[in-house]
Amino acid sequence: MSLRDNKLVRRTKARREKNKVGAYEEPTIEDRLARIEEDIRRLKIEFDIYFNGGMKRPPYDTKARVESLLKRMGDDRTLNFAQRYHYNSLATRYASFREMWRRKLQGREEGRDVAAAARASKRKTGTPFTRSEFSCADVRHDVRTVKGVYDALIEAKRSCGEATRDLSFAKFHRLVLERTENLKEKVGAQRVFFSVDVEGGHVSFKAKAGR
Repeated sequence: MSLRDNKLVRRTKARREKNKVGAYEEPTIEDRLARIEEDIRRLKIEFDIYFNGGMKRPPYDTKARVESLLKRMGDDRTLNFAQRYHYNSLATRYASFREMWRRKLQGREEGRDVAAAARASKRKTGTPFTRSEFSCADVRHDVRTVKGVYDALIEAKRSCGEATRDLSFAKFHRLVLERTENLKEKVGAQRVFFSVDVEGGHVSFKAKAGR
């Protein structure tokens, strides 16, 4: 093998060793700071999703990871002035977010849900619900009248911020049919009078037998 070939082999080997070492190189302080900054941003997004109802539980796992990274970085005595300044800025930003999340979580635990308060405020400033009354002789077949009762009930529920997703018309019709048939047989009535109203911020739905 020539001298030139030996040099080429040595260079190739050295380059491979360098690449091998570089693959396992420890992240720099700047890399660690960048990761903390990105994790804080991601954590804020996850908390926003949670408070908007998109997650069932707070992102405590991500929060614990961010706090662990911040603690390790804060204990690092090798940071220069610029790096320490960057770290302090991130720590201050995180502390501000953490206090905001704490207040929101506490508000939920104490029943002071921000979204619920907004709905309540909207109800107070919105148009008052108008009482509706209906008369029906044949609940089974007079679908048009029963649909009118259903629409009034849904409108009343929405004005109070109550859920309506689980109350379909078919389900409502079935429930009303069962109750009114029993009511008519019990008192010997021929008609049923329905009323839908909002009293004290709550829906009032009544059925009364009559002639």
